Amino acid sequence: MIITKHTPLPKDFLWGASTSAYQVEGENLSHGKGPSVQDTKEIPAGTSGFEVCADFYNHYEEDIALMAEMGFKTFRFSIAWTRILPTGRGEINQEGIDFYSNVIDTCLKYNIEPLVTMFHFDLPDALEKMGGWSRRDIVDDFVNFARILFENYGSRVKYWLTINEQNMLTLVGEAIGTSDFTGVTNKVKKLYQDNHHMLLAQAKVMKLCHEMLPGAKIGPAPNISLIYPASCKPKDNLAAQNFNAIRNWLYLDMAVYGIYNNLVWKYLEEHDAIPEIEDGDMEIMKAAKPDFIGFNYYNTSTVEWDDGSEDAASGKVDQQSGATEKGVYKAFPNPNLLRTEFGWEIDPDGFRATIREIYSRYHLPMIITENGLGAYDTLTEDGKIHDNYRIEYLRKHIEQLKIAAEEGCEMMGYCPWSAIDLVSTHEGIVKRYGFIYVNRDEFELKDMKRYRKDSFYWYKKVIATNGEDLTD
Repeated sequence: MIITKHTPLPKDFLWGASTSAYQVEGENLSHGKGPSVQDTKEIPAGTSGFEVCADFYNHYEEDIALMAEMGFKTFRFSIAWTRILPTGRGEINQEGIDFYSNVIDTCLKYNIEPLVTMFHFDLPDALEKMGGWSRRDIVDDFVNFARILFENYGSRVKYWLTINEQNMLTLVGEAIGTSDFTGVTNKVKKLYQDNHHMLLAQAKVMKLCHEMLPGAKIGPAPNISLIYPASCKPKDNLAAQNFNAIRNWLYLDMAVYGIYNNLVWKYLEEHDAIPEIEDGDMEIMKAAKPDFIGFNYYNTSTVEWDDGSEDAASGKVDQQSGATEKGVYKAFPNPNLLRTEFGWEIDPDGFRATIREIYSRYHLPMIITENGLGAYDTLTEDGKIHDNYRIEYLRKHIEQLKIAAEEGCEMMGYCPWSAIDLVSTHEGIVKRYGFIYVNRDEFELKDMKRYRKDSFYWYKKVIATNGEDLTD
């Protein structure tokens, strides 16, 4: 499609960037905070843990001031469940309440809208030991947590996100450190029972938000990226439809329409994995409506048909390279795309295609809640970080976002990953994403000084021109 009419992004477009509590804050077991599953999981060999991270807990005023210098209109961050409720339920940790209150007030001081994620991979370890998301009562635990957040911050926070990357929690939970299959015989059934409870909890929290905070807006934040067929063979297209349903549409069909995707339901039937659904569950999920869709995008995936004859690893799903599910779809390396240093495919056109498909299906405003390039950034002797590769990545994606907006897709904001260097879930601190460099190594903390990368100055100009000037 050739676009000739130029339509700028809306004047109130929410430019910003994202972080998550367990990856940026540090002080992970102090100031009254209890352990989450991220604190108790086995850390990959050779990578740092989450004890210090970027020490945002002690540097938040400096860091938010730097975000204000870039011109942020919003800052997406998550609230650690165990900093508010150390065991996930029961007594409230007032020091945790006060910390996030200070973060929110600092944002507002600079006219930065807080965009708050309620749950970002950090389930309280005490709740995990009780059965985690497999336990029906956890729905009430999450609703209670949300109520506390709404009561304490609702007058100051307009935008809320429910669960970060629920689809990744389901598909690659072991890699994230959020899935425990001890004693489980049917992994698929457990995962989709957990998923049902998350979907129900999300629906109840969206309804609660609209009741308690009628002026607020709330939405989901899955990781959505379009799946390509490996060829023009009709069966490859069927495989792509299968994986699109399982990876993407299950979560948004339920969030927006309150229905289980039919292709996923068939998959669950074939795997004896239909979740236990209690009376009233579907009515609750149909009644809950998001105000917008937040979604994370890094790369697309490509699959081909799998007829079940080969020894495919059933259930093996990889966020970067695709997926293999015996008899359903099989990962296929896309030869048309470049990759990052960490093997992630780079696909700005796929970004636009994903935006178009989401809007075509759901017709809701969208905010990009993650999009970015992880790289081995280097601090020079004169305190510079030349990350032109990041600028190029973001420029190409913003270009496609603008075209999608010109095509009629409602775009309300863009929050790349990440505002500041933080500890990657898999690769530690050396895999850097931020506009702001944190001077520490994997195991040597150094002085934790903040430095502005080249991308910092570039993004400042992008924001100042509302996305019109994308040049170096």
